[in-house]
Amino acid sequence: AAPRWFHEGIAVFIDTWMAGGLGRAQSGYDEMVFRSMVRDNAHFYDPLGLVAEGTKIDFQLQINSYLYGTRFMMWLANTYGPDKLIEWVKRQEGSRGYYASHFQKIYGRSLGHAWAAWIEAERRFQQKNLESIRQYPTTPYRDVSRRALGSISRAYYDEKAGKLFAAFNYPGVVAHVGSIDVATGALERFVDIKGPLIYTVTSLAYDPDAQQLYYTTDNGAHRDLVRVDPRTHKTEQLMKDARIGDLAFNRADRTLWGIRHLNGIASLVRITPPYKQWTRVHSFPYGTVVYDLDVSPDGTRVSASFGEIDGKQNVRLFSTEQLLAGDVTPQAQFDFGPSVPSGFVFTRDGTALVGSSYYTGVSNIFRYDIASKDVSALTNAETGFFRPVPRPEDSELFVFRYSGEGFVATRIDAKPLKDVSAITFFGERLVESHPVLKGWMLGSPNDVKIEEKRLVKGTYRLAGGLGRESVYPVVQGYKDSMALGVRANLSDPLQLNKLNLTASYSPTGSLKSDERLHLRADYQRYDWRARATYNDANFYDLFGPTKAGRKGYTVGVGHHRTLLYDEPRRIELDTDAMFAGNLDRLPQYQNVAVDIDRLFAFDATLKGTNVRSSLGRVDDEKGRTWSLSLDSNRVAGAWYGRTHGTFDIGTPLPLGHSSVWLRTAAGISPGSREDPFANFFFGGFGNNYVDRGNEKRYRAY
Repeated sequence: AAPRWFHEGIAVFIDTWMAGGLGRAQSGYDEMVFRSMVRDNAHFYDPLGLVAEGTKIDFQLQINSYLYGTRFMMWLANTYGPDKLIEWVKRQEGSRGYYASHFQKIYGRSLGHAWAAWIEAERRFQQKNLESIRQYPTTPYRDVSRRALGSISRAYYDEKAGKLFAAFNYPGVVAHVGSIDVATGALERFVDIKGPLIYTVTSLAYDPDAQQLYYTTDNGAHRDLVRVDPRTHKTEQLMKDARIGDLAFNRADRTLWGIRHLNGIASLVRITPPYKQWTRVHSFPYGTVVYDLDVSPDGTRVSASFGEIDGKQNVRLFSTEQLLAGDVTPQAQFDFGPSVPSGFVFTRDGTALVGSSYYTGVSNIFRYDIASKDVSALTNAETGFFRPVPRPEDSELFVFRYSGEGFVATRIDAKPLKDVSAITFFGERLVESHPVLKGWMLGSPNDVKIEEKRLVKGTYRLAGGLGRESVYPVVQGYKDSMALGVRANLSDPLQLNKLNLTASYSPTGSLKSDERLHLRADYQRYDWRARATYNDANFYDLFGPTKAGRKGYTVGVGHHRTLLYDEPRRIELDTDAMFAGNLDRLPQYQNVAVDIDRLFAFDATLKGTNVRSSLGRVDDEKGRTWSLSLDSNRVAGAWYGRTHGTFDIGTPLPLGHSSVWLRTAAGISPGSREDPFANFFFGGFGNNYVDRGNEKRYRAY
């Protein structure tokens, strides 16, 4: 086992250099993150802290695994060579089983000491980049928001209200559409966003005349189009599963424009009031990605950024009239070489476009003059400026500057600069020191002759094709004795079917001879599950006091079905049937002694969830959950039935990551309270001294 930063770090490292240096290992964003940390004297996580805290409380969450992992791999390759790095990460004869132990063997030093050395080297490297940036005056800024806002969407400025409208996603508060008062910095929440994106949160457009915001939900799925009134906070869903994003509003005819994605094809679409249907304007070729759509204030032009299948990126300017006539020939276009343009929008007078690019290695704001076709830099940033928001006078811009806690709304002067400093990428230094990396680049996929490759065609059998995953010895607990045995894990290539077999034996003389053998078989498909046990034993029974093992035999089958899947809303139905015998304890209650030869049990549970949480959560922070269960047992010719249900509802408090929950449960059983099969039993937390169970299992029945 190895942490995620290990897997993601080496994956990004190899991916980048096999692509000729195009990848996250050469990312301006990654440089910005660590440069900002050095500038602000921020805390660098050690390997344990990264896993325990850094990927939980930071607004980037697991992205930190990529950032730290890639950077550490880059430093190792630069310091000791790429070959030694590959020797550490690959498994071969004689390699240590634990990644940190193998690191010690390969590098002759502990992972922790090497990590600390990397951090010191990173501080020195980024300090030199900061000195390089400061060769020319850096752009002054005046913060508008009182705090960092995590991830942000495109923003709009309403001069009448004196507010910036945008969507925000930061730790402690559920992702939402809201506003920033530019005079006071006060934040206002309008509506929570269902299914936000990690960096851009949602696609947002604004109608300044009607004072209506349009945004998208289910952004990781099929995207719904929703309207919200900033004054009343009332919402209306306009289109379900529209698959439309990158929204832009045409003030001239009050139409919405957007990009619709389906089967790898990006289509430019237009939505007329009342915004219930879309019309396709043009579908671009497969592999062309269109983003950052905008419409000029007079509605005569449309701009968008394009990413082509060969990796080239540019911004294109179109005539609205020609687009509607079917002509997608751009009137003008510009690019920043290998750097990606981002967030380009029209100025208020429509004569220019402003946006950002890592052209100098730092994300700065640039201005493209439509008439002269000149591109000029407007900022020289130490960290990075993003998503410019034009103001009516066009002499100032609202932008979002990067900080370690997310993006901060700020204000800058929009004046062209003559000199902007560039930085050095760590990847540049690496490939200069180790030119062997240039030879890692793969050729074009077009050079691969598929017809000459050996292809295997056939039917994939869901219920068959099981192969061995692993076989290893196990130690288990049964009652108060220890058992030794072996476990075999099998699965099909896609792991749609899994079969686990365990056999163990208790050599102790304190058990009867018919209780010393322990067998268990578990089969699981994505919807069906089955199990069979004989004197079931369990590893965690060694550490008590909760015992999962049971005397006797069981044969059971279960089925899981999702009735509603509209994240975070889900309704699921689970049904289970079990036949058991020779039991001396109730299957769910180890403290209740019984003596039964035959037991048939059936239960069905219907449960629903609709809960939401903010970044860095430790628990659900708002929403509701419910469940309804029906249990039935047949013992000695008699049927015993019970039913029980739960309902929980929670609401967040002003303090981040805090909420109040009302949790309720009720049940009824018509049987005699003297009969163990008719009763409900209440137990403790159920934690053993060594355990793997959910820490909140006390909430479950």
